[in-house]
Amino acid sequence: MRIPKKAVSHAVCLSVMLICFSCTPGIRLRTQEVRDTEAAGTYTTIFYGCTYYDDLESVVFLDRDGDRYTMAPYAPDFRYWVVKGMAAKEAFAKAEEFLHCSADFQGSQLREIITPGGERVGYEIRPGYYSFVYGAGDLISVDYWLKGDTIVVQISLTPWAENLLFGGSGAIEE
Repeated sequence: MRIPKKAVSHAVCLSVMLICFSCTPGIRLRTQEVRDTEAAGTYTTIFYGCTYYDDLESVVFLDRDGDRYTMAPYAPDFRYWVVKGMAAKEAFAKAEEFLHCSADFQGSQLREIITPGGERVGYEIRPGYYSFVYGAGDLISVDYWLKGDTIVVQISLTPWAENLLFGGSGAIEE
């Protein structure tokens, strides 16, 4: 029995598409800056960074308890720690206190994490640094990817901040 070339090419194409789809990180979630919040309830609080003095790659996530989603940092266990069931007011206060691990901490930025359907699943509290020290106040990049019921959180320094800190001049080479 001979299999037509067209059927083989469709099967190969379908296989390649499935493999590529399984490698994608998921659906990207968006964040939105908020000035003030009336958050209530309890949160699983994820403290990321501050593993050494002046750790600029530090941020706190508040994962709303009771919804179907769970946040999971894409990072080794030693980079973060988790406290479950924190009351909203306490979680926000502890987040602000935690982010003071850098001498250049100026204040915090509060962002809502929102699903494609518009549901707020939690908050991100990131540090703002003195811009005269690093050239800008916001030095980290955080991406959220929805895979099933898990929100995978990827945290890194922005490319220009990483180059400034570890590459010398701060100029991004092309």
